[in-house]
Amino acid sequence: MREYLLTLCITAAVTYLLTGPVRKFAIVAGAMPEIRARDVHREPTPRLGGIAMFFGLCAGLLVADHLNNLNEVFAKSNEPRALLSGAALIWLIGVLDDKFEIDALIKLGGQMIAAGVMVMQGLTILWLPIPFVGNVALTQWQGTLLTVALVVITINAVNFVDGLDGLAAGMVCIAAAAFFLYAYRIWYSYGIEAAAPATLFSAILMGMCLGFLPHNMHPARIFMGDSGSMLIGLVLAAGAISITGQVDPDALALFTGSEKAAVHQTVPVYIPLLLPLTIIAVPAADLVLAIVRRTWRGQSPFAADRGHLHHRLLEIGHSHSRAVLIMYFWSALIAFGALAYSVNSASMWIVLGVVFLSAVGLVLLLLPRFTPRTPVWAERFVPPRYRRRSAQAEAASTPAGAAADGAAAPSAAARELTAHGSTALSELSPGSSRFRTQQKERA
Repeated sequence: MREYLLTLCITAAVTYLLTGPVRKFAIVAGAMPEIRARDVHREPTPRLGGIAMFFGLCAGLLVADHLNNLNEVFAKSNEPRALLSGAALIWLIGVLDDKFEIDALIKLGGQMIAAGVMVMQGLTILWLPIPFVGNVALTQWQGTLLTVALVVITINAVNFVDGLDGLAAGMVCIAAAAFFLYAYRIWYSYGIEAAAPATLFSAILMGMCLGFLPHNMHPARIFMGDSGSMLIGLVLAAGAISITGQVDPDALALFTGSEKAAVHQTVPVYIPLLLPLTIIAVPAADLVLAIVRRTWRGQSPFAADRGHLHHRLLEIGHSHSRAVLIMYFWSALIAFGALAYSVNSASMWIVLGVVFLSAVGLVLLLLPRFTPRTPVWAERFVPPRYRRRSAQAEAASTPAGAAADGAAAPSAAARELTAHGSTALSELSPGSSRFRTQQKERA
């Protein structure tokens, strides 16, 4: 555990220290695209944060290769080299996209090629543990197709959710933490060495995200861009493939009595087709909803829009920071709930706890819909928007002819977003045409 923590800290430190210079390089290189209609930030922000994250990945692997215990991972398995090869390729494609905005189909092809490179070096799914059936061996083509599909789904799920400051890095860090605990339990508790690469990948992934988050929290000074979002998605998928397609349930049968019992015990996070939905359930749900929504409208599934889950949280009145924290909450609930269920699936307290926390999460989601009536004696303890006296005083102090200078009054939706502190680009945002028109009329 100490060597894993050392690798995590080195990765985080390298990523953190390199992000500042990378930000200056991105500004000089012109990797600061104009604000688009779907963006929620108000000022052009440099991208290419994935450069620092990639060098953090390289530093983590280099340090792990020189540690006494983790060195065995490199000696007995070719998976770290396969991960580095695929990560370098997907990172290069992401850097080109951050600078030149390459086509979505080209990026998809690059993702498939990166997955194929990892498969060629041995990082692939060899068998599927099926509940109540046991271990099902896959042919080479079946394993390759399933591996490529899992990599592409995970990369795009992370890429789609990267829409708010600190959102993608935080959610992937939470998923990596839960996955690290699961993989470490398989490796340490059961003594299964095949789970060691997945444990190492998860520790490095946590370090990459933790090192980048201080620069990416709202208001973000730099974005990770596709070079970062696709990179961390590939690392997360590599860990899932490693522990799912390489760890033989026959080894767990020694501790559970039979192969079927071993497969059934690890079902919540063991089946490759369900694993991305458990550790990154929120990004995966956002990916599916985006594809359905765009296809229903007759658009390309890769066409950008403002219908993602984080956009909807802003529209109903959540602030930028609150929307990110809510997404963190749901990611942690699903990831660690699946982890707890895999440890003890017979415990009713785990199910009740997940149900209770889900109810709390629903209340938090709908909180902006309800404006409580605060008693007079308690108004000093609540935010100004909940104080009836201040609202009445503001309405009384507003001149009746304030809008007589030709400037249109803000719409009800804009007032609601302003009241809740949302940072979503409304119709009166500085980047909108209506805002510029009003400024000219006032001048």
